[in-house]
Amino acid sequence: MKFKSFLIKYGEIGCKGKNRFMFEDALIKQLRLAMETVEGQFRVSKERGRIYVDAESDYDYDDAVAAIKTVFGVHSFSPMVRVEEKSMDAINKAVVEYIDTVYEDKNFSFKVDTRRADKDFPGTSETINCDLGGLILDTFPETHVDVHKPEVMLKVEIRNNINIYSIEIPGPGGMPVGTNGKAMLLLSGGIDSPVAGYMIAKRGVKIEAVYFHAPPYTSERAKQKVIDLATKVARYSGPINLHIVNFTDIQMLIYEKCPHEELTIIMRRYMMRIAQEIAKNNENLALITGESIGQVASQTVQSLVTTDAVCEMPVFRPLIGFDKQEIIDISEKIGTFETSIEPYEDCCTIFVAKHPVTKPLLEKIEKSEKIIAEEAEKMVATAVATKERILCKAK
Repeated sequence: MKFKSFLIKYGEIGCKGKNRFMFEDALIKQLRLAMETVEGQFRVSKERGRIYVDAESDYDYDDAVAAIKTVFGVHSFSPMVRVEEKSMDAINKAVVEYIDTVYEDKNFSFKVDTRRADKDFPGTSETINCDLGGLILDTFPETHVDVHKPEVMLKVEIRNNINIYSIEIPGPGGMPVGTNGKAMLLLSGGIDSPVAGYMIAKRGVKIEAVYFHAPPYTSERAKQKVIDLATKVARYSGPINLHIVNFTDIQMLIYEKCPHEELTIIMRRYMMRIAQEIAKNNENLALITGESIGQVASQTVQSLVTTDAVCEMPVFRPLIGFDKQEIIDISEKIGTFETSIEPYEDCCTIFVAKHPVTKPLLEKIEKSEKIIAEEAEKMVATAVATKERILCKAK
C-alpha cells in the first residue's frame, strides 16, 4: 500500500503545559526541514494533539521513513490511511482494503482500538470496535481476535478525518532542536565529539561547532573529514555553522616554550578559550565536548578540572560516563563511525607528549602559561578574527 500520510507521535512534549504549542511548532519546523531531503512534496500540519506529514506527490517511502527517524521530538510515527468521508460504510471499506493490502499473510491475531474524538459520529468506540472486528473475521477467516496480546493492533481515529493505521515505527525521542538554546561543540575528527553533538542536540539544543586546524601539520583532507562529520550530525541537529580556526601558531608557541608533559593540557585550555570567545560572539550559552573520564590523559578528573578553570560558561560533556564501546555503538547508529576512523589526523593527535601529565596541578599549569601569555593572547585574537565559517547541511 502506498501510504500518503504519516501520523507523528511525540513523548515529552505531551507533558508540557500552556506552552506546549511552542514545542509542537518547533517539531513541525524540524519535520519540514527533514522532509526537504526527500524527493517529492510534503505538507506538515497539526490538529489537536496530532501532527501529520502528508505526501502531496509521488515519493520514496523508505527515504521518507529514514528522514522522519532523524527528527528529535518524534517518539514514534505511523504510516496511515486517511479517509475523508465520515461514515461507517467508508470506514468498513477502508479497513478491509488496509488489512488486505498491508498484511499478505492473514494468519494473525488482532484487536481493534477505536478513538472517537468526534462525538457527533454515531455509535460508541466499543460498538465500532465490535462491528469492525466482526467485519475482519468474516472477510479474513484466517484471523482471530486477541484483546490482550494481539499481533496487530488496528487503530481507528475518528477526528476531522478517519485515520487508520497499525504500524508503529520508533523515532529518536528527545526534544525538538531549537527549544533549549544554543551551544558550541568542539568538533574534532575523532569518534567522540560527533556523538556528543548528537546527544546534546537530542535535548533540543541548537548546535554550532568549532574545529581547530593546524596546517601544514594537518591536511586539507583532515579538514574535509570534519566537514563531513558536521554534515552527518546536521542530519539530526539541523544545519550547523562550523567555525574553522587556524591553530598552528598557538600550537607551535606552546610546543616550543612550555613543558612537553603539559602540552596537551595547555593546548586544550587555549582551545577552550577560543571556543568560548566564538561561542559568546554567536550567542551560544555553553560549550560541548566529547570527553569521557579516564579515556586519555587529558580526560582524567584532574585534567578536566584544570581545563574547566579557563571557562566562564558551562561545559556539557554528555559522554562523561560512557565507555568507548558505548560511544562507538552510537556513532555507528548515527552514521559517523566510518568517517571518524578515516586515517586523517587532527591537531590534537599531531603534537602529543610521550609522557603527558595525568594529574596536573592548576597552579603549575598557570605558571607555565605565563611564559607565553602576552604572545598567545595576540594569537588568540588573530585566530578568532580570521576563522573560516562553513554552513554544513544534511544532504
